[in-house]
Amino acid sequence: MSRSDIQETESGTAPRESSPAVENSSGPAGNPVPPSRNSLVPADTSEEVRARRERVGREVAVLPVGSYEQHGPYLPLATDTLVACAIAREIAAAHPVHLLPPVTISCSHEHAAWPGTVSISSVTLHAVVRDIAESLRRSGIDTLVLVNGHGGNYVLGNVVQESVGSGTRMALFPALEDWEAARELAGVETSLLSDMHAGEIETSVLLHTHPDVVLPGYETTDFLADDRRHLLTVGMSAYTESGVIGRPSLGSAEKGKALLAGLVDSFGAYISLLTSETELPGDAGARRRP
Repeated sequence: MSRSDIQETESGTAPRESSPAVENSSGPAGNPVPPSRNSLVPADTSEEVRARRERVGREVAVLPVGSYEQHGPYLPLATDTLVACAIAREIAAAHPVHLLPPVTISCSHEHAAWPGTVSISSVTLHAVVRDIAESLRRSGIDTLVLVNGHGGNYVLGNVVQESVGSGTRMALFPALEDWEAARELAGVETSLLSDMHAGEIETSVLLHTHPDVVLPGYETTDFLADDRRHLLTVGMSAYTESGVIGRPSLGSAEKGKALLAGLVDSFGAYISLLTSETELPGDAGARRRP
């Protein structure tokens, strides 16, 4: 069985269903082929990366960062990773980027009261991302986008902030404004404040991309807790017994598809800025380093 006959699954590998596309490779005309929407791991070869690099002026790497934390009784612990990968795959289908496998465990300490949640320290996550950026730079890729699927990964903002003047152009995506634009486009009814965790947005994305992992019960698990000013002090369990804060009952596959489309639209401005031949302010700082 050849590589093109095998697909990655969450439990390993399995024969690939009949399809004309090999995920994230190039078609007959050299155009990008969308990766399989259910795959968490890109299937690029070195030669495919080399061919893509020859077609672009500045190569951009995209790193999905998820988490492994409770998402109530009906969404899996890997929800944030699945969402981050879904966004990154859509970006890779629209732009010739170097799609990386996801970081699957991150900073979920506020969810520690629920079984199954696993976290690493912010220091560790910071180091992992910086090491990845340094490895990419040594291989000739000096531009990195972090696609963050977990709101508690505050340290990613610091990583991007500290990249100014480092020799690596870096961005954090999606920003709140990108989510807001996508929410309006998709007709999501819950505000970003109320849709905090395992709510309308996350349920919708998984109903579109991974409907098999959404268990019955999301239709009757709505719970709102908009005043969460002490969340980082007391954790999620002080605000919700189920682990849900949002309105998952309003989720739909149609909204999930529209949300991803809206985010891809927003990403256009990021790719234009990051691949610009115009010198950015941070580039000058890198040149001044001894």
